Amino acid sequence: MGDVIAFAPRRARSVAGEQVQPTPTDHRVAGAKTSNRPARQSPVSLESPVGPEPLWREVVGAVLREERRHQQRTLAQVAARAGMSVQYLSELERGRKEASSEMLSAVCGSLGMTLAQFAGRCAGAVVSRSSRPTGPVLLAA
Repeated sequence: MGDVIAFAPRRARSVAGEQVQPTPTDHRVAGAKTSNRPARQSPVSLESPVGPEPLWREVVGAVLREERRHQQRTLAQVAARAGMSVQYLSELERGRKEASSEMLSAVCGSLGMTLAQFAGRCAGAVVSRSSRPTGPVLLAA
């Protein structure tokens, strides 16, 4: 059939300033080949040119925060105009929440961006990181 590929554990997430390490799990299958690559221990920022691709919600948050800071506006100003709480907008910017299309539209409108401009910037952030896959690739035989 083929070899079993062991995937690296999920990234560690910080909780209230503390670094939380993923719990090790053993997914090896009897007789399967294992990788000698070390598991990644620290999160990778969006600016880093190496490492796995970021989660979409992290890209969305980084683009929103970058635009808000570029306009020198506070979370409270943008959240009030978008009709959402400051806490929710903060969680979006930190990549903790997945926003619905309606919420993204409201935040983009508050920042004076169209959804097309926003999506283009998000795509550019992902593409600029790497032009080739960084994770395991499964090729059909």
